[in-house]
Amino acid sequence: MMTLAQRIKDIAELQGQFTLRSGKTSDRYFDKYRIESDPSILADLAQHMVTLIPAETEVLCGLEMGGIPIVTMMSHYSGLPAAFIRKQAKEHGTCRYAEGADLHNKKIVLVEDVVSSGGAIIDATNMLRADGIEVTLALCAIDRQTGGKEKLADHGVDLKSALTAADLDNAGQS
Repeated sequence: MMTLAQRIKDIAELQGQFTLRSGKTSDRYFDKYRIESDPSILADLAQHMVTLIPAETEVLCGLEMGGIPIVTMMSHYSGLPAAFIRKQAKEHGTCRYAEGADLHNKKIVLVEDVVSSGGAIIDATNMLRADGIEVTLALCAIDRQTGGKEKLADHGVDLKSALTAADLDNAGQS
């Protein structure tokens, strides 16, 4: 039976020249949409990530856009409410950057898909902290192991990952 790492590697790892969110280039890319659009893999990934949630957590917060499908499934399996964190406040309707469950005075955990530099998590953390919401932990599906975990630690955010680039490198090897 294939491991989750092997399944994700098979469906989502692409080779070529890619520009990452950080602006850096890479010859390897993890296409999160291939993971998140496969119901079986998404369900298994979310169930695995639920095991990383600390017991005191009250709200799971998925980052736009890749963290949204994952956090929705994690909410389903954990029974915890979810919130959705936009990159910036919308200019219509509620004009909020955080949608869903109320975050004030709650123990929250951020949820992201793939972490390279940690920039999206840092941006969300800065917005949340400016509103008095404490952020100390982020969970991700894949840590590319390219300095994001260390950069997040410098900002007071611990990163726990379901899988790392090394896990995917070793997938299927005996």
